[in-house]
Amino acid sequence: MSLKSIVKSPVSLNRCLNLGCGRRYHSAWTNLDLESNDPQVISHDINLGIPFEASSFNAVYHSHVLEHLNPDEGKQLIQECYRVLSPGGVLRVVVPDLERIARLYLETHQQAWAGDETASVNYNWMKMELLDQLVRKKSGGQMGIYMSRQEIKNAEFVQSRVGDELAVCQEPSASKAGREGSMLSRLEESTVGFRRRMARRFVRWTLGRSAEAAFDEGMFRSQGEIHRWMYDRYSLREICQLIGFESFRVCSAVESSIEAYSSYQLDSVEGQVRKPDSIFIECRKPESEVISEVA
Repeated sequence: MSLKSIVKSPVSLNRCLNLGCGRRYHSAWTNLDLESNDPQVISHDINLGIPFEASSFNAVYHSHVLEHLNPDEGKQLIQECYRVLSPGGVLRVVVPDLERIARLYLETHQQAWAGDETASVNYNWMKMELLDQLVRKKSGGQMGIYMSRQEIKNAEFVQSRVGDELAVCQEPSASKAGREGSMLSRLEESTVGFRRRMARRFVRWTLGRSAEAAFDEGMFRSQGEIHRWMYDRYSLREICQLIGFESFRVCSAVESSIEAYSSYQLDSVEGQVRKPDSIFIECRKPESEVISEVA
């Protein structure tokens, strides 16, 4: 992975790094995201590498970022985390937990097959949770449509899976606000958006409406919303150990080797887990650094 730019690390540089922070960041950390609407967040594309020198941080954290990269890109990101961590530094990764999703899918499937009507509703949700973000063609997908309903038969179960996302989707203006704030809609309003519209018209004119639909789907899938891979504790351990990390462990949303971690409220708010569908893992860069190259 080649770095397009390197930010020289000043002595006062924060020693904790939050990658792909979105709307969840803390002033005590150095925060990076693709787009920034706050001076506390540095705008940077992590596909270009992490723009800091080696051994710049004592802790690196990213939540629900890794699954949006393909497997090779994911390995490169973990390797970059290793590079910018000081020896003994902590990597904390949060992703949707494929193992738990699969177990709940199988449990609700078995119960629904046996005639349990409540389980049948939950089964339909788990099937959607497993597949929707891998295959959706529009922002929000089937999960967004489901959660925006005013009446949800299994609202308690859904909330146990998605946390505060359900309340956001239930807001009357959530659909409109989500569309207005989406990356794709902002793209439409830009110069790049104008070029995209021209290209779309050209595709339809030369190849027809089916090609136009394929063009739209391809543009959507390139915007970063979809999941390109899924992980569980075993596959995460494999990647981390391959890169050279040690002391791999699964922990809770409020448990961490990072000092005063829960006070930053990155994974929990007042003890409530923000993303209950997640697995939380930590590992350490060895005190005696051994660099492992990933092909």
